[in-house]
Amino acid sequence: MDNPKKGTSRRDFLKTSGIAAGALVGGGVLGGLVGYNAKGGNGKSGGEQTKDPANKHEMQTRGLMFFQNPEEFNVLSQATERIFPEDDLGPGAIGLGVPYFIDNQLAGNYGSNAKEYMQGPFFNGEATQGYQSRLTRAEIFRQGIALMDEEANKRFKKNFTDLEGGQMDEILTDFQKNQIDMKGVSSEFFFKLLRQATLEGAYADPIYNGNANMEGWKMKGFPGHQMAYINVIEDEKFQVIEPKSISSMQH
Repeated sequence: MDNPKKGTSRRDFLKTSGIAAGALVGGGVLGGLVGYNAKGGNGKSGGEQTKDPANKHEMQTRGLMFFQNPEEFNVLSQATERIFPEDDLGPGAIGLGVPYFIDNQLAGNYGSNAKEYMQGPFFNGEATQGYQSRLTRAEIFRQGIALMDEEANKRFKKNFTDLEGGQMDEILTDFQKNQIDMKGVSSEFFFKLLRQATLEGAYADPIYNGNANMEGWKMKGFPGHQMAYINVIEDEKFQVIEPKSISSMQH
């Protein structure tokens, strides 16, 4: 049973957030997810596994489509892990392949805003409005990642990937609170993009290179894409169904 003094744990978050395929939460998730892991404290979760996410074998197996610089990818990886850390419930963002999901999305229409109106005039929008920047998501992510590393060196004389978990959280919190100057976009908006992409990568179908082994779905008890429920639909008992990916339906 989680200690209530520790605040919102990921166990509570998974129970109450309502996250499933196609559904994401809004509002301030930062206090509940960034910097907390159920194994205790603000230290980095996942040990050495999260320290070096861009190992050569994994990069060759999945392949990077957007990031050409491994350092950029490592900064992204550590940031997503702070948002969705590994704990006793299962893998975190790195273990779920979230950084690869984001990389692949940035290389496509999501990153280039290909399906959105991107012409002027450009004004600072209200918090309730949608996309207002002249920059594409790919440009925003690249700038935000560079600034995370810049802030780490400015404050702690270290690269972002070499920081302690609490130090990473300090920087990410300042992005969320719009206290970092960015060009063409607010740091708050960048953080919202980063958080949303992290959650999407954790719960998307594995065919998109996130949610590895459907572990994100397993933590939620989400069945994924079943051909039918005819054998259990009339059974009054709660059904525990092994999740299936879209890819399993193509064989």
